[in-house]
Amino acid sequence: MIKLNTNMLLTVLIGTMVLVSAMQTLQLVSLTSALSSGRIAVGTGAAVASAPLVSSGAAASGSLANLPSMVGGC
Repeated sequence: MIKLNTNMLLTVLIGTMVLVSAMQTLQLVSLTSALSSGRIAVGTGAAVASAPLVSSGAAASGSLANLPSMVGGC
């Protein structure tokens, strides 16, 4: 049976989290500089979602027609 050294395991996990955080910081700085220099434009329009189809033939109310077609990933 292999004995896990908890101090080494915690050190590796914290080091991994710091590395991922540093990578995300670099990506954020790159994105911020691209936005400020104009290489990337910010969209102003909202995406339009299509209403789900009603298969029972009954008319859906206005609030139900705006729901996404896949709730819960089914």
